[in-house]
Amino acid sequence: MHQPPKSNDAPRNDERTVSLWTVYLWCLSYLRPYLSLLLLLLASMSVISAAELLVPKFVQLFIDDVLPHSNRALFYRLLLGLVAVLAIVIVVGMAQNLIRRQLQEKTSRDVQYAMVQHLRRLGFAYYEQHPVGQTLAFLNTEVASLQNLYRNQFPWFVQGLIFSLFSVAIMVATSPRLSLIVLPCFLLYYIFGPMLERNASLSGKRMAEHRVEENRKAYESVSAIAELRAFSAERWDLGRYVQKLNTSNASMIRTYWYAYLRGTNRRITYNIGGVAIFIYGFHLLQTGGITVGNFVSFLLYYFTAMHRLTAVVTNVTEQKVLMYQAERLYRFAKLRPQVEEAERPTPLVRVEGRIRFENVSFAYPGQRNVLQGLTLDVRAGERLAIVGASGNGKSTLLKLVGRFYDPTEGRITLDDVPLRELSFETLRGALGYVFQDTYIFGSTVKENIRFGKPDATDEEVEAAAAAAFAHEFISALPDGYDTIVGERGVKLSGGQKQRIAIARMIVHDPAIVLLDEATSALDNVSEAEVQKVFETFLVGRTVIAVAHRLSTVRDFDRIAVIEDGRVAEIGGYEELMQRRGAFYRLASGTETKEIAAHG
Repeated sequence: MHQPPKSNDAPRNDERTVSLWTVYLWCLSYLRPYLSLLLLLLASMSVISAAELLVPKFVQLFIDDVLPHSNRALFYRLLLGLVAVLAIVIVVGMAQNLIRRQLQEKTSRDVQYAMVQHLRRLGFAYYEQHPVGQTLAFLNTEVASLQNLYRNQFPWFVQGLIFSLFSVAIMVATSPRLSLIVLPCFLLYYIFGPMLERNASLSGKRMAEHRVEENRKAYESVSAIAELRAFSAERWDLGRYVQKLNTSNASMIRTYWYAYLRGTNRRITYNIGGVAIFIYGFHLLQTGGITVGNFVSFLLYYFTAMHRLTAVVTNVTEQKVLMYQAERLYRFAKLRPQVEEAERPTPLVRVEGRIRFENVSFAYPGQRNVLQGLTLDVRAGERLAIVGASGNGKSTLLKLVGRFYDPTEGRITLDDVPLRELSFETLRGALGYVFQDTYIFGSTVKENIRFGKPDATDEEVEAAAAAAFAHEFISALPDGYDTIVGERGVKLSGGQKQRIAIARMIVHDPAIVLLDEATSALDNVSEAEVQKVFETFLVGRTVIAVAHRLSTVRDFDRIAVIEDGRVAEIGGYEELMQRRGAFYRLASGTETKEIAAHG
């Protein structure tokens, strides 16, 4: 089977540099639908910050005006004002929490939905080129990290910034001279701060990458559990996982170590500032340049402001780390699907089933051409078998018919309409697939069959199962059609899964049937029974079947032999045998290549 290469890298659009500011604005764009909530949040934060900053002012008035004069009236007024401020903080705080929670969760939901929807739009080509484990780890890790921006980083950044700006303004109004001492102390933070911030950012980026690799390896280990046990390779696989785990753990420790150093640097700088304020404040108190109440309130403002302000700086760095992770999501979101639906699709009222390949060439990304100038006419209602050696593009033909990929050259038409001009709904609604590797959902047998036609009745589901010779074994299951089959149908045999897939296709009732070794997992008896089903069900439908058992294609109308990406010969079974050409060599076993279903 010819497979496209798997990418070991995270999804990306291209290698051009994307500024973190561009990524940040893209992240914030998910807040746009909730602008009213955002404005309410900013207003509530401003009210709370202003209310909290009144408390040091109360302390100043208490020290300067209440205590020296034993002013009971002022004391009661201050007490009443303090109670009112606390009430405002509590009430507005409750409203703020509710608003913030709505904003956080709605935005996080939108991001998750947008990424999953985009993953679906990227389609089959993306899935074949990227391992499932890597994709799941990428989405789970990076989406969760981006959601942290809305749940924690951005709200705390805004609240801290508002509080800091209010604090600095009040500090300047309280004592301009003491405020001048604050600036050089704050700048002390930048002696070691930038280096620590840069190292913390890079370490955080590496930690995110290592966590994706760890999650990917965990998925791989769980998915391969049967093979690992069959080959007694659990210890070997555990060693590989532990290696990824240790790497991830080491990068996490390194990241938190830099975070600790960053916090220590922050505390040292604003404590040095506190000492300088005490020294200069003592001088001002001695010279009458400031009152005791003003000095105490200034100290309170200073320590809260510096704590919040340096926390804002740290928050900016943490958001920068998040942007390194969000950049991968940004690139992913900007990926364009290899196959896109026509903006104004051509309507096709009734599908007759004529399919024509016109000089079609195709190559998977980074590989040589699988198909080269292939031309093939499939008549409406015809049963056409595709045979040939492995790697010649047989299964690729079926993928092109379903527009899993588009040809690199040439075109394919359905009833004389190019496939590119049809809507996905029209095209894929007319197709019925049975793959060699069938996917079974981890729900009931009934729901798996009904997948082919979501509004099918129970009677239609059972009729389709009976037609696929699946009714008997389904009835013998513990709960019949309501039996849970387990993840990927683990409770069913390969033949049972294949018959459910055939029943799914039958209930779909398509005009065109594409079979990719549909009976490969069946024993001889079951295969003979399914062939009888096909003889009845496929009458009047266009059928393209990839087959490796040449005995199963005897009764097909025509057989096309694919060699080197082209149709080497085409005709009926007896006709091709009499020609003693490519098909004869396949049938007689003189061809040295393995005859496989997947091209």
